[in-house]
Amino acid sequence: MNINISIIDQRVKSMATQYEEKIKQQIHTNKTFENDKHFFISASFVLLCIQTVLEISLETALDCLTEGGNDAGIDGVHIGDVQNGEFIVTLFQGKYKQTLEGTANFPENAIIKILNTTAVLFDPGKSITFNRQLEEKIEEIRSLVRDGYIPNVHIMLCNNGLTWNDISQQYIDNNKQVQCSHINQDKLVDLLQQTKPINDDLKLVGEAIVEEFNYRRILVGKVSVTEIKKLLTKHGNKLLERNIRHYLGLENNWVNQGIKESLIDTEKRQNFYFYNNGITMICSKFRHNALQNKDFLVKIDDLQIINGGQTCLTIKNNLENLQQEVFIDQSSFENTYVLLRLYELDESDEELVHDIIYATNSQNPVELRDLKSNDSIQKKLVMATKSLDYTYKPKRDNTSDEISSQFAAEAILAIWRCKPYQLRINKSEIFGHQFYSEIFNDELNAAQLIIAVLILKMVRNKTHDFSPYSEYFMAMLIGKDLLQKLNISLEQLEHQNFIQAKETLEMSFSDFVFSAQNTISLALIKLYGKPKISLQQLSATFRRGDLLEYL
Repeated sequence: MNINISIIDQRVKSMATQYEEKIKQQIHTNKTFENDKHFFISASFVLLCIQTVLEISLETALDCLTEGGNDAGIDGVHIGDVQNGEFIVTLFQGKYKQTLEGTANFPENAIIKILNTTAVLFDPGKSITFNRQLEEKIEEIRSLVRDGYIPNVHIMLCNNGLTWNDISQQYIDNNKQVQCSHINQDKLVDLLQQTKPINDDLKLVGEAIVEEFNYRRILVGKVSVTEIKKLLTKHGNKLLERNIRHYLGLENNWVNQGIKESLIDTEKRQNFYFYNNGITMICSKFRHNALQNKDFLVKIDDLQIINGGQTCLTIKNNLENLQQEVFIDQSSFENTYVLLRLYELDESDEELVHDIIYATNSQNPVELRDLKSNDSIQKKLVMATKSLDYTYKPKRDNTSDEISSQFAAEAILAIWRCKPYQLRINKSEIFGHQFYSEIFNDELNAAQLIIAVLILKMVRNKTHDFSPYSEYFMAMLIGKDLLQKLNISLEQLEHQNFIQAKETLEMSFSDFVFSAQNTISLALIKLYGKPKISLQQLSATFRRGDLLEYL
């Protein structure tokens, strides 16, 4: 047996046992679960793929799970935030073999099925029936499409075996609407490891600036796009571990198309250097022959790309595709350059690394919570929550027993800052300049943070009992009712009355839910004048703030 197959099988079976109840809560179906061990193993494999590929928490990955019958071969759906009028939809289909030889290809019929389904999936005018959790996801996507946002669809075809056959590849090549990627045991182990330092050489072209500045070394020069392709082909996504905008090579179509056009056009190709913002890399050490005047060969230790990861991936993918599609020789790109900035930083420069990443990526703040983890307010919250017997983690890689800063920020913004609608479309922005200081202000304390998290978790555990898409609004109303029952203001919720607040929440939660449901139902009737509202309308309603005035 392949060792990677064994590693993934052990992890998947452990997850199937550990998260069986949570999977049951997420999968609302008539399917009989008793004694169906393979169902939970299969669902856990999809769950592992979602969590690992997207680098998200277990709770968020569980919310993406749609497996459970009448799912059209779609076992998981993740909807990205809207950026520049577009949003990324990632579909997961899992095929997990109980026999662990690892010799089976991804099934051809399964690929045909999901491609055919995707062709009509996002058309707001098409009437199709899925299981409840998948239907809610699809109608949310259709609602965004109806509002004029463009979906970029990527399908992750996941199995514990080999990739698809040539006939399946032809079907994929003929479908220009989606991108398909293969995820198997080798890819998962590679993504789960990603810790070995990368040491390599990089050949620069022409003159370069190398100098010491503020006790650190800096190199600025230009490098051929063929060198970038060679580097990415050799090391892949391991180069992008520190890049906060990295998303498994997914990029907006217009960016991809623009770079591709620049590479195809011979006149534009020679000016590619001027069209691009360049690539920023960091390392622990770089060496070159200082006696040379130009064309340095730079030896680099602990290399990481912290800005320009999308550019690198797009260069690599397009050079490979162009050489296949139009038979362009590799040498045609040797005079196509991109700007390179290389910083040699010490281990003690971790905070500076975070600041550099923030500064070079802040125009599109994705996963910025990692960069905020050293803020004084975050450090204080870590200590304060610990004193209340909870573990708060500002950085990622949290376990299910810990409170992630992402989940806490969502709960606080929805419940205490009364902006639940923002989380329907701007979730990735909450650690950017617009919301961060509002969420994590000086008045926020550990008791307020934990109570908000508990409310949102309890709401999510009963999501199937509510109107679809309403969980953040439900949580906000429950937070208001809790403070009212305690007869205190938010400012008065602190460590001294934390236990009382927690016990009141647990004892009165059912009453709070009943009240919040009635409030939302009445508000929807006032807004639309009818009790029956389509899923598309509901998705749009909870994505906007106009419902607040009726609550």
